[in-house]
Amino acid sequence: MTTVDQVFDLYSAQEPEGWRVELVEGEICLTSVNDGRHAEIVAFLRDQLTAGDPGRRISAYSGIGLRVPPGGPGERVDGRVAPDLTLALRGSFRNKLVWQTPDPVLLVTEVTSAFTAHRDRVQKARSYARAGIPVYLLIDRETDEAVVHSEPSSDDYTHKSVHKLGKPVPLPAPLGFTLDTGEFWRSVNIADC
Repeated sequence: MTTVDQVFDLYSAQEPEGWRVELVEGEICLTSVNDGRHAEIVAFLRDQLTAGDPGRRISAYSGIGLRVPPGGPGERVDGRVAPDLTLALRGSFRNKLVWQTPDPVLLVTEVTSAFTAHRDRVQKARSYARAGIPVYLLIDRETDEAVVHSEPSSDDYTHKSVHKLGKPVPLPAPLGFTLDTGEFWRSVNIADC
């Protein structure tokens, strides 16, 4: 009998360039390359998140795979997720592992796309909470909102704050600074003209 792990490994080994394979709450998900706006938002976030750390102790990583605890009842296999952006102490991933432990992670960010929005809002929020990641920042392009999830507890975050994009977005501990989403929001919306 083939296990979910074996099928996941098979898909991962044959992953087409520009695609990524994730295992979210027992479901194998194949996600395509994102559009330019998505990349611009991630770049702006990377710049601001690292600038908020003048001591340069924090690094922003793209493409880091994280192992997260299994989800629903009967699920026995760890999930594997690849956040759009991961913030951790510099040097946290100095190993040869493809799927990292989430222990050193301070914040993960997902930027929604048409195909990932529901997964980012619901399944990944639960996965990140189960992993004990202190802050999950969701940039929801469909609603033009930044949702800051904090205080993980079991399958959920006990605190959520919603901010319109273009406005300041305060980030709680362990970060404790405010993102300026105005600059990147104006920049990515210029293409609408």
